[in-house]
Amino acid sequence: MTHTEIELTRDVDAIQIPSGDEINLPAGTRVMITQALGGTYTVATSSGLARVKAENADALGIDLEAEKAKKTETAEAIEKGDLEGAVWAQLKMVFDPEIPVNIVDLGLVYDCQIKDEEGQKNVEVKMTLTAPGCGMGPTIAADAQSKILMLDDIDNARVDLVWDPAWNQDMISEEGKMKLGMI
Repeated sequence: MTHTEIELTRDVDAIQIPSGDEINLPAGTRVMITQALGGTYTVATSSGLARVKAENADALGIDLEAEKAKKTETAEAIEKGDLEGAVWAQLKMVFDPEIPVNIVDLGLVYDCQIKDEEGQKNVEVKMTLTAPGCGMGPTIAADAQSKILMLDDIDNARVDLVWDPAWNQDMISEEGKMKLGMI
């Protein structure tokens, strides 16, 4: 479905890339999906790139129920009782809209802790971005938080953007480097 031109079937709220500004794409707008990863869609429009949330997938002609039917790494981790593995699997479903590699394999997640506090399971994540000035930072962090909170056993999640140490390409995993054609 990527790189096929689509006409939006209804108005869609989106986030402009790379500024992070909220925009509205009216019904009938012609878009091309350039990336469909982690439940969000990067679309090319006549005025540039935009990010569309999964809740608006129907306007792109995507059947979310069929997408959900696929078995995931998260479900496997939960079946094994591995909550930490499930959290990391959820983080692997978060993508920078301009790079087709998840934030874990990009090396953007510096720390992830699950804490039992007063009978609640709380997750604290420290992550960075490939560039400090990226306007998509708050959106990517919110995506990470949202994905973590999808887990039934998690009560709260906090994702903090940090800048130390500064990210560099050496932090990309081998799998990420292969996807980017770096090895």
